[in-house]
Amino acid sequence: MPTYTRTPNKSFWSITEAKEKDTPDTPVSATPDARSEIVRDEKGEPLYRGRIVGGKYLDNGEAPPPQDHEDNGPLKIVDIDMPLTLTELVQHEDGKQYIVVSFADGDKENPFNWNVWYKRSVTTMLNLMTLFIGLATTAYSSGINSMTRDFGVSAELGQVGLFTFNIACALAPMILAPFCEMVGRKVVYAGAYLCFTLLFIGLALGQNITTIIILRLFLGLFGCVGTILVGGTFDDMYEPLERGRPMAMFSFVAIFGTVAAPIYAGFIDQALGWRWIEGIQGLANVPLLIAIFLFFPETRGGVALHKRAKALCKATGDERYVAADDINTPSVKAMLKASSVKAVHMLATEPVVFAFGLWIAFCWAVVFLFLSAIPITFSEKRGWNEGVAGLPYISLCVGTTLGWAAHHYQRRKYQDLNADTSRKVLPESRLYGAMYGALFLPAGLFIYSFTQYAYLSWVGPTIALAPIAFGIYFVFEGTYSYTADCYGTSAGSAIAGQGLMRNTLGAVTPLFASQFFHNVGSQYAGLILALFGTSLSTIPFVMFKYGHVLRARSKLAREF
Repeated sequence: MPTYTRTPNKSFWSITEAKEKDTPDTPVSATPDARSEIVRDEKGEPLYRGRIVGGKYLDNGEAPPPQDHEDNGPLKIVDIDMPLTLTELVQHEDGKQYIVVSFADGDKENPFNWNVWYKRSVTTMLNLMTLFIGLATTAYSSGINSMTRDFGVSAELGQVGLFTFNIACALAPMILAPFCEMVGRKVVYAGAYLCFTLLFIGLALGQNITTIIILRLFLGLFGCVGTILVGGTFDDMYEPLERGRPMAMFSFVAIFGTVAAPIYAGFIDQALGWRWIEGIQGLANVPLLIAIFLFFPETRGGVALHKRAKALCKATGDERYVAADDINTPSVKAMLKASSVKAVHMLATEPVVFAFGLWIAFCWAVVFLFLSAIPITFSEKRGWNEGVAGLPYISLCVGTTLGWAAHHYQRRKYQDLNADTSRKVLPESRLYGAMYGALFLPAGLFIYSFTQYAYLSWVGPTIALAPIAFGIYFVFEGTYSYTADCYGTSAGSAIAGQGLMRNTLGAVTPLFASQFFHNVGSQYAGLILALFGTSLSTIPFVMFKYGHVLRARSKLAREF
């Protein structure tokens, strides 16, 4: 059955068959496609096509010649400033007729047509925001011991702050993602990041552990609101085949920020105290917050088209002018069902979603377990002070960076496969990087496990952290790209389910991490993780061979 997909320059909503080439390199949004349909004639065409232009776009000679876009119907001139805009008369399923406005080719207000460097500046702001949110996730852990001593509570209670942050990231997108899609991007980014930044004031000045835990919950809430929109924002600006590079950078920054924070946070805690960990982070967010308010544009083309439609209604007295999003946006109930109920259902019933969700959740659990494991290895066993004991996290950053660099070989191979017209490209073609890159994760865990002994050099466990992070990056990349290819318009729900599993396990693990490594023994605890990692690393190999069988049995997977 044909699906309605967005085309950037012609009809704003066109009926096209879902094709392999239309699939982005990585998922584009956490909110699934649940739009209502537009009724057209028996050939799938709109009932009428037209063009509108007016105002300064005529007076300044900026209007196109009459023959431009003449296949889209006659040209109508209006008395307001209106760039060349295409229109389609359609009949909605509710029986009403609408004139849907859309961008013409080359329209400068269309985010797809923005200058490449302008797109990169927007992408950079998003990546910096993701970086600061990732740093806030784990920098807190470096000050837990001194904070709990000041408050006279147990360190385990201090770990609850990590739990509340991550559990907010796990549950909030299931509810908030649909509402974020209903308004423009900028208002959500600016509002959420403003609240995120202001919360550091409370975290730096909090007088009891209850205040800290509650503020960490809200910090996770507002932090996740920004990051869940990033994929959709890239979808607003980049064509599918251009989207892989910025999404790869986004994944890199998200992991890098999470593992990098203890490098500096330990020194801040040692020199200035735990409150300044929060205070300095809050101050560091201010320049980016100002940049977002001043320079971040609205990336949803539908917002600009909505303004044009409103202006045309006022100028012509014809209330039928609308943007496609005005009549195709699903109800809140439908979006909530897609982002929560469907997400959980797919996690429970789709083997592909569950298997990769378990794999990525394990990786996220390893990241948060090592917030306790690394201090045990270097502070308790080797007597390093708090600041120096955070330096081994540099190895995790190096591994993440190398993973991002190596990912380009996977992208190049996939592009070569796409260019080969003699073969059919399947989702399994996304798994080459995961099959080979992710093997570094259990290898690094084995090395770390058996080099923790105090009588051995610190070099062994430090070097072992790099392949761990290298493998984690490829698990993330393989999970998201393969899931997106397998499920098409249902990929948003599938990825939301995987995100729920990942963040929930990431929230729980800090609560028992210290006891796990102390009671089991850090060497044997590392060995257990290595064995689990080894077993889970078989997932991409199994999917590469049998993935087509599982997809054939699924009612939600795409057909190839």
